[in-house]
Amino acid sequence: MHTETTTSRETRAGRPGRDQKMRAVVQDRYGSAEILTTDEVDLPVIAADEVLIEVVAAGVDRGVWHLVTGRPYLVRLAGYGVAKPKNPIPGLDVAGRVVAVGDEVRRFEVGDEVFGIAIGSYAEYAAAKEDRLAHKPAGLSFEEAAVAAISGITALQALTDVGEVMPDQRVLVIGASGGVGSFAVQIAKALGAVVTAVASAAKADLVRSLGADDVIDYGAGDYLSGDTRYDLIIDIGGLNPVLRLRRALKPEGTLVIVGGEGGGPVAGGIGRQLRAKLLSPFVSQSLTFFLSTEHYSHMERLARYLGTGEVTPAVSRRYGLDDVAAALSELEAGRARGKTVIVVREDAADVA
Repeated sequence: MHTETTTSRETRAGRPGRDQKMRAVVQDRYGSAEILTTDEVDLPVIAADEVLIEVVAAGVDRGVWHLVTGRPYLVRLAGYGVAKPKNPIPGLDVAGRVVAVGDEVRRFEVGDEVFGIAIGSYAEYAAAKEDRLAHKPAGLSFEEAAVAAISGITALQALTDVGEVMPDQRVLVIGASGGVGSFAVQIAKALGAVVTAVASAAKADLVRSLGADDVIDYGAGDYLSGDTRYDLIIDIGGLNPVLRLRRALKPEGTLVIVGGEGGGPVAGGIGRQLRAKLLSPFVSQSLTFFLSTEHYSHMERLARYLGTGEVTPAVSRRYGLDDVAAALSELEAGRARGKTVIVVREDAADVA
């Protein structure tokens, strides 16, 4: 949260009063979700390239959990604070209305309905960089928009920019019932792929409702035996060794490892990604991993799918601002289905 104020950082009309307080979820150290509390804090002071958003709803994703816990420790070294979080308010995904804009902002005006990635979205107001926001599609509710940006653009980039999926290709999505997976299934179908989704038996109904052509219970057998081979495998937070994943790939197929779950407390699951990257030049298959780029150009691409209804965010659970800890605990325990949303303004959350 910015604290400096200069003439160049003054905002145009619409900003709430400078002495106004807001309710927000806060943390003063790294730890489990139980360290989070709700408190009255000052509103963010936006920079010249930022907007101030009246938050209607915010999303829950694995990235927030990493920033709350500070694990793996590489997260802390990436600029988020070594001993404690630099930003005491967690939350990334956001949807709401613009109430103030910095002097350098050109893409938004006060009153615009937006979605994207903010700086501390578990609050009544949040600052966000202009280049990390897009206009909310008119037919999309705030709750749906609030869970779309991070998971949606990650799935979109994995399938198109890295996986280069083509119509009629066979695509395997591992972790299909989670946030990124639920978007990956729908986007792959929208792009004309034949999609096989891997999820637990308890979440198979959700994945089928997203349009998967086939659903595999990951506990029912060896779905990577090689009996069926795929043009593209999107492995979202899985723990399968690269050699096992290769067995299910066609000779010229592509593996895209998304995220870095599992592994130790220092580097997390990054070791598996590095092994894939090192092996790739020596085999006919393309073995890749990536970190999504958080830019409005990807959000606008995603917004086209959201606006047409080809992709619908799979919101399964709703929590209030006082229950963020419970929402993160559910995610950590693996009980979350699709996306979980934090409703900040109940009276406006269901208005598209």
